[in-house]
Amino acid sequence: MRGREGPARGGGKRRRGGEPGPPPVGREPRQRAAEACRAGKPPGRHPAGRGSRGGSEAARRSSPPGVTGRAGGLRPSRCHPAPPRRRSGAALPLPLAKAVPNEAPRRQSRRSMAGAESRRPSAPGEDVKPFTPEKTKEIVMSLQQPAVFCNMVGDWPALHWNVKHLSAVLEGRTVQFRLGLKTVNLVPQFETSCNYVEATLEEFLAWSCGQPSCLSGPFSCYDYSKYWAYADYKYIARIFEDKPEIFQDVRWSDFGFPGRSGKESTLWIGSKGANTPCHLDSYGCNLVLQVQGRKRWHLFPPGDTSFLYPTRIPYEESSIFSKVNIANPDLKRFPEFRNSTAHVVTLSPGQVLLVPRHWWHYVESIDPVTVSINSWIELDADHEARVEEAITRMLVCAIKSAEKPSDGDLWLNPTEVEATSHEINLQYLNEAVSAYLKCQETSVSEQARSSSTGAEQKTNTSCKRKRREVGCEPEGCTLLTQDCATPKAEELQKIPFGPHLIQVLPQSHKTNVVGAVAVESDGRHLHENEGEHFGNLHCKRKRLLMSNDCETAAHQMGSDCSSCTPQTALSTNDLLDCLVNPRVISLVAQLLLERTRV
Repeated sequence: MRGREGPARGGGKRRRGGEPGPPPVGREPRQRAAEACRAGKPPGRHPAGRGSRGGSEAARRSSPPGVTGRAGGLRPSRCHPAPPRRRSGAALPLPLAKAVPNEAPRRQSRRSMAGAESRRPSAPGEDVKPFTPEKTKEIVMSLQQPAVFCNMVGDWPALHWNVKHLSAVLEGRTVQFRLGLKTVNLVPQFETSCNYVEATLEEFLAWSCGQPSCLSGPFSCYDYSKYWAYADYKYIARIFEDKPEIFQDVRWSDFGFPGRSGKESTLWIGSKGANTPCHLDSYGCNLVLQVQGRKRWHLFPPGDTSFLYPTRIPYEESSIFSKVNIANPDLKRFPEFRNSTAHVVTLSPGQVLLVPRHWWHYVESIDPVTVSINSWIELDADHEARVEEAITRMLVCAIKSAEKPSDGDLWLNPTEVEATSHEINLQYLNEAVSAYLKCQETSVSEQARSSSTGAEQKTNTSCKRKRREVGCEPEGCTLLTQDCATPKAEELQKIPFGPHLIQVLPQSHKTNVVGAVAVESDGRHLHENEGEHFGNLHCKRKRLLMSNDCETAAHQMGSDCSSCTPQTALSTNDLLDCLVNPRVISLVAQLLLERTRV
């Protein structure tokens, strides 16, 4: 998700539907505002005056303070330069098709699809959801590919959170917007290359509709036809800290996470063209609810990591960026990107997207105004990931703090406050290791208890044997439920895909690269849909990618330096980028954890 739209920090990332009763989501005030926008009409102003200027949302995760940054192509303007950094001691090569409908079904059937569990019989007018919270959580925690939930949030008050409504709730309070150029070049537009302004949502809405009043406001230096604006990564608990009752408008309990509400969620408000560079989130999986407008998601599986040329510069805890601009890839510099497999989906109001752990994603707003709400779901694997992130931060801060500061060195993402001291980073590393070991001990204890319980009850023997055969627990064997937390491949085939749960399928490669088509078509079951071919990722291809990982990495290093002249000396950033390569960090983390066990 970074986040970015995609896990964080602390409670979530560190760094979704029809609705009975009320009018369809597509005809809510948010849609009328968008139509007014397109017609050139003013959206209407609220009587609320401007309040105090709110501060920027610098910290994107609730985990210990970290560091972050991105390199790009837009330099700060004279009107609004990028916010200064404090230093201590120290987002397409091929046309992409939509994999799901643009609009969620307006009405849902009262019959659940095959394999889905329906709720108890409901009273007339009561919202009926296709999956129970328990079933939804099972899907979220076991599904290893992106999918879109429909008809799950029809009764959520948060569906009314269009920009006009949020503007009235905030009563003139300002939020920070990131501004980037709509012009697309070969370099990703990282946050370090963007401009920033503080503005009210009313001012943002007027600017996005082209109103003359913007000539003297905070957006006066930015032509709407040339720039996009994005209020991203806004923690709802912060911007609505004086209105805690609004947290209950977001009900992640319907997805099997009781107690999780808007307080553990983030808000994203953008204009057409607003985007987040391609990245993966180190922590958790991501649930994203689209409220207003539409967003297009370009997702890539973890197995494509080497094809996306990962980098930690600019640095931000929990976010690994891609050097490739997905919207306009430089195939001469990054030739292996041709081998990647994009899964593309356009998310519409009322739909919820599941982004599984470590899936790369580039996100762009395709309507005049968009609003999204997301929450990062913690996973057991996050404990080891935090050890890796702690090591990364230690290296980044130590090496960059030893270097003479340079104004042109945009290595720290604006979402990170400063480079933390070695003492603080070492403390964070030890805390991460302790949390990992504690989790391991708890897991071993639970397994031991389950084994002893099974030995005492002979009737469980057949259940255990059956579980080993099918990878899940049969009815009547309730004592071993925790052992079945991760269904095997056979069970994943039983995921109830259908009108309420839509797979985000891989995009077809239309390229004549030697071997590319042969690899993809060998043994795959292709389905034709409006001239586009989709299919499941082929196991043989994934095994090939994994076996050639080291060779690919070596090829990447050569490709990255292909434009360098012999006289070019290696910089600190070159060394640092190699040291914090995800594969290197993973190996270091494994070695360090082995040492703690001795």
